[in-house]
Amino acid sequence: MTLLGLEWYWWLVIAIILVISIPFKIKFMKLWGKRQQEKKNRQRGKWGDDE
Repeated sequence: MTLLGLEWYWWLVIAIILVISIPFKIKFMKLWGKRQQEKKNRQRGKWGDDE
């Protein structure tokens, strides 16, 4: 049985990889947002920045 030229087990492998990678992506996005916020807070304390 093929779907779009791939056997069924390849679709299963792709689905498993996606399911495993989603939590890593969420964790990475949270870490990236936290890092950007810290960077912004450090910039606020510098001289000449009147915000």
